[in-house]
Amino acid sequence: MSKKRKWDDDYVRYWFTCTTEVDGTQRPQCVLCNSVFSNADLRPSKLSDHFNRQHGGVAGHDLNSLKHMPTPSDQSETLKAFGVASHEDTLLQASYQFAYLCAKEKNPHTVAEKLVKPCALEIAQIVLGPDAQKKLQQVPLSDDVIHSRIDEMSQDILQQVLEDIKASPLKVGIQLAETTDMDDCSQLMAFVRYIKEREIVEEFLFCEPLQLSMKGIDVFNLFRDFFLKHKIALDVCGSVCTDGASSMLGENSEFVAYVKKEIPHIVVTHCLLNPHALVIKTLPTKLRDALFTVVRVINFIKGRAPNHRLFQAFFEEIGIEYSVLLFHTEMRWLSRGQILTHIFEMYEEINQFLHHKSSNLVDGFENKEFKIHLAYLADLFKHLNELSASMQRTGMNTVSAREKLSAFVRKFPFWQKRIEKRNFTNFPFLEEIIVSDNEGIFIAAEITLHLQQLSNFFHGYFSIGDLNEASKWILDPFLFNINFVDDSYLMKNDLAELRASGQILMEFETMKLEDFWCAQFTAFPNLAKTALEILMPFATTYLCELGFSSFLHFKTKSRSCFNLSDDIRVAISKKVPRFSDIIEQKLQLQQKSL
Repeated sequence: MSKKRKWDDDYVRYWFTCTTEVDGTQRPQCVLCNSVFSNADLRPSKLSDHFNRQHGGVAGHDLNSLKHMPTPSDQSETLKAFGVASHEDTLLQASYQFAYLCAKEKNPHTVAEKLVKPCALEIAQIVLGPDAQKKLQQVPLSDDVIHSRIDEMSQDILQQVLEDIKASPLKVGIQLAETTDMDDCSQLMAFVRYIKEREIVEEFLFCEPLQLSMKGIDVFNLFRDFFLKHKIALDVCGSVCTDGASSMLGENSEFVAYVKKEIPHIVVTHCLLNPHALVIKTLPTKLRDALFTVVRVINFIKGRAPNHRLFQAFFEEIGIEYSVLLFHTEMRWLSRGQILTHIFEMYEEINQFLHHKSSNLVDGFENKEFKIHLAYLADLFKHLNELSASMQRTGMNTVSAREKLSAFVRKFPFWQKRIEKRNFTNFPFLEEIIVSDNEGIFIAAEITLHLQQLSNFFHGYFSIGDLNEASKWILDPFLFNINFVDDSYLMKNDLAELRASGQILMEFETMKLEDFWCAQFTAFPNLAKTALEILMPFATTYLCELGFSSFLHFKTKSRSCFNLSDDIRVAISKKVPRFSDIIEQKLQLQQKSL
């Protein structure tokens, strides 16, 4: 680690003052243009070079003369009194606004001083003249400045979220997921759901690396330490939705055990975007073998560079739409359905390619029984993809997700009856290749058995969000049969009063379910609290999956060493930094340092 340089009061002769970071690092800042330099530049040669080259001045001011000069903040206050922004204010505002856009677009911090600022200066020189160019030149956009601005905006956004969590009238919902970045570093990401101003808000909470191991206790410690660091009691969490390996974040994991020990009342849900994994567990032997054959074929083509190049050239030569196969992965389950569809649609061409390469996979791949199994799997996983895609949205709660799963499972008996009659309408790929009764008979028996097993597994696995009859007033308090509610139920009177209001009925018909119950907190607090406690938990880790997609932009070979927590918060948070407050605090710190 390099030695940190120290500030010397003699440096004010070059019109510089000192700013101190949170970690104690001292950095020089030019009083004339507000440019902030790194700690490595804290030496007379660097400071005098900037002073002479940028401002053309003559050094020689002492500390006392500089202290008696009007400070930027004094000038700023005078101008603000007349409704005019000071020069320093506009420079800082431009710097922060650019840093904000830089983070939002997930660009490297160096893009400002290496590309944007030089281009802006050239444009200003050509279009607006040298005076405008000089003004733009004073906007601080160095790599260190952009990094510092993003850190400050990130802390402001985090502070806003923490304030909202503390003010939420109900316990918050947490969504947790883990992934591994390009440096094989495990990253834990969390989102939070809370109530603010008559609506449910979903916000980014944190993204932190798991430094050593990835055990459940490590995840729990990181999760708990975040709340302790910001002085928030852990029992503010009312629910947590997890996804991933059972040892780390599974429903029966060590992490869940520690959470329940610390917060006994907490509701734990597992991501409902994993029906594909459940299907794999229920596949009969022949269907499982067909899926593994597909995986081996893809690995044969994609796992060897010469084969992949030849495969692409072969498809381009014969004019086929697809020329790239997706890798099969256990966690990125959505690609599995696309794989099977692509393999089925390119079946003949892939078979020719395997023959051309004299692969030992040919015998299994061109088997008629394999093709029938492939068609069924492609159809089934296409249905599952459509189900999963319908749950991939913000605001998805366990009740809505459970309804979609229930609607999907209720289709199984209809499919089974049609298949028993050799009607494969619900499986178009399979219907396309069945040409004889014998083929239909043997696959119909397998499909019927598999759908029955799948139905049983769905009912046992996805039970969260299933409401009993007495609680279904949450979904529609006006059409609900109030006789299902026991007379001893204390809120029955409130429910009857709510049903009698025509104005509240109009609100129910025009608002989302969650927003409707948030709006009833004033008039019917008990009903609203009961309803929202059921609607608050996350049903999926969809937001975390979206957040992990940002790693492709932040974690690259050229940006693999920096801490992305602040950048990713500014990039994906819905909160907007309070620029005026940040700039005002910045100017006050500059005034104190003079």
